Amino acid sequence: MTQHSKPVVTVLTAPEEQEPPGMDALRARADVRFACDEPTLRETLPGTEIMMVTDFRTDALEAAWHTADKLKWIHATSAGVDALMFPDLIKGEVTVTNARGIFDRTIAEYVLCTILMFAKDFPNSIRLQMKHQWKHRDTERAEGKQVLVVGAGSIGRQIGRLAGAAGLKPHGIARKARKEDPDFVAVHGNDDLYEQLGHADFVVIAAPLTPQTEGLFDEKAFKAMKQSARLINIGRGPIVKTDDLVAALRNGDIAGAGLDVFEEEPLPEDHPLWDMENVTMTAHMAGDFIGWKRALTDQFLENFDRWHKGEELFNLVDKELGYAGSK
Repeated sequence: MTQHSKPVVTVLTAPEEQEPPGMDALRARADVRFACDEPTLRETLPGTEIMMVTDFRTDALEAAWHTADKLKWIHATSAGVDALMFPDLIKGEVTVTNARGIFDRTIAEYVLCTILMFAKDFPNSIRLQMKHQWKHRDTERAEGKQVLVVGAGSIGRQIGRLAGAAGLKPHGIARKARKEDPDFVAVHGNDDLYEQLGHADFVVIAAPLTPQTEGLFDEKAFKAMKQSARLINIGRGPIVKTDDLVAALRNGDIAGAGLDVFEEEPLPEDHPLWDMENVTMTAHMAGDFIGWKRALTDQFLENFDRWHKGEELFNLVDKELGYAGSK
């Protein structure tokens, strides 16, 4: 790249999606192109050095991949990169980064809110309010309850931190056990999952979707949980086998579920989860705060500065593992 030339950046969006906010700052420093499907990718990828991906159209990118003759770096504007990965990208030399850190705190706030909603029986209070019914009930204390965070990474750490601040006892599950961790009572290895499920009052899925985690929460996992426990999933939908979850809720194997992600999104209107009184649901929005789209662009621009200076990028994704490391 000569001193006066601008790097070419292709921004991959959904077909009807508006361009991300903050693009003018990028245009001042790069030749910015936009793509939304396979034909536009075939036009824009030749000469592209950097991609910013806001919509994970993996099939289109994989089909047009052979036209990416100069691509060096792909930045995913999400924490999870599972929908972006395909064999040629995983095995190739292209660097991948993600949006680790942007959504951690807001997702942790969502999880703490969900825990407190269950403990204080807010779903029933809202239903009673809508019916104009005055009904006194005793509710649970959250303090002292054990929270198991499956996926003790960046997001999981924030969940543990807030849970601990609220008087709960956070434990984590990670690839490897950690003897000491400031945000958890203890961090256990993956092999201890089923044993730890039996101790938790709230089980929070904060793990990335990988071949190892897909379908991890099935009938066996729900049978291992306490019947009084609640499941909270802010990770990825396919980590939970939905049919097994519905059966566990109906059978009383677990007491409830707070779900932000699902195997099928949007969740079909006739799905039984909609009508379960021990289930709370949101539309894949746990981390989305007012201004999050601009925050994602600003994060990319910060990494773009590092790339332009020849410095090491942050939020580097281990493409084989499918998530960013702990550095």
